[in-house]
Amino acid sequence: MISTNSPARAGTRLLTATLGTFGLLVGVQSNAEPVKTVNGTPIDSMVLDVYVQNRINKPLEQVTAEEREALMSELTDIYVLSTQDSVDDLEEDPKVVAQIELQRRGVLAQAVATQFFAENKVSEEEVLAEYSEQVKLAPPLQYKARHILVPTQGVATDVIKRLDEGAKFEELAKEKSTDSSASNGGDLGWFSPNQMVSAFSDSVATLDDGAYTKAPVQTEFGWHVILREDSRETEAPPLDSVREAITQSVQQKKFQEHMATLRAGAEGKD
Repeated sequence: MISTNSPARAGTRLLTATLGTFGLLVGVQSNAEPVKTVNGTPIDSMVLDVYVQNRINKPLEQVTAEEREALMSELTDIYVLSTQDSVDDLEEDPKVVAQIELQRRGVLAQAVATQFFAENKVSEEEVLAEYSEQVKLAPPLQYKARHILVPTQGVATDVIKRLDEGAKFEELAKEKSTDSSASNGGDLGWFSPNQMVSAFSDSVATLDDGAYTKAPVQTEFGWHVILREDSRETEAPPLDSVREAITQSVQQKKFQEHMATLRAGAEGKD
């Protein structure tokens, strides 16, 4: 929520952060009713609506009175600055012209992309096909493991020696590990290989259930001694639990294919 408790006006306080949003308003023209006039320039309701949606991702009819007041104050300050006499000269500045053109193109590009998604809905058949493909690509096994993370190879080697002598893994993890899992005896629970850095997951994959690494494993986090406690076949999540992510994946693939076609068609054109 936007706060207006500060004595400073919200528009001035947030002006720096919101000037970038002004680019989204370039070229906005409509027959909407004006909601305010600043230096003779009307701010119409469509401009306010677009500004609100881009600032707090809400339609105008859903904003609170406090939010509307704060956002109106921000927008007013933008209009105050952009209606100064010096703007006439600034509009001729090549850099300003380029920035306005870039922002205009960005708004248009986003609108075209939004239109594409609206006109190219994902079918149930496409969702099922993508779901099946991702199930096939999932690692075949999940692992349950513990680890002891230490800062040096020498300390890790000493940990392995103590394990060889019969020390309990959980107790050594509590004593030696610098990881947040130390208090739980190094327990990492169940995970898929792609959830861990490759050096770690590759080492786990080479172990048998119940075995620990006989040499320290180095990753960006330090040196690990790893105990693979158990393994199981990966079970695909229910489709409904991942439907949204699957749908988004299909949408992005379709859009990227569309973009590739557009790029190819644009090559060589003057």
